[in-house]
Amino acid sequence: MTKQDHAFPDEQRRATNVSLQAGMVGEAKRLGINVSRACEAGLAAEIAKAHARQWRADNASALASSNEWIERHELPLARYRQF
Repeated sequence: MTKQDHAFPDEQRRATNVSLQAGMVGEAKRLGINVSRACEAGLAAEIAKAHARQWRADNASALASSNEWIERHELPLARYRQF
């Protein structure tokens, strides 16, 4: 298993076109929200969710095997749990 780093270094910015609801853009500007940065934050969150879904799919058999082992044998140190 490898940990995915979802932080993107401050790379050169790339201009792109996005279609957004006009009312949202107007309200964002009225409130002083940087639309590009807000879109960037939303895209970063979606990338992180997609990575998480992919990781769960890639590791589904290992997770199932681990859960099955715990169901049969219980947690190794369960008798020391305080809850």
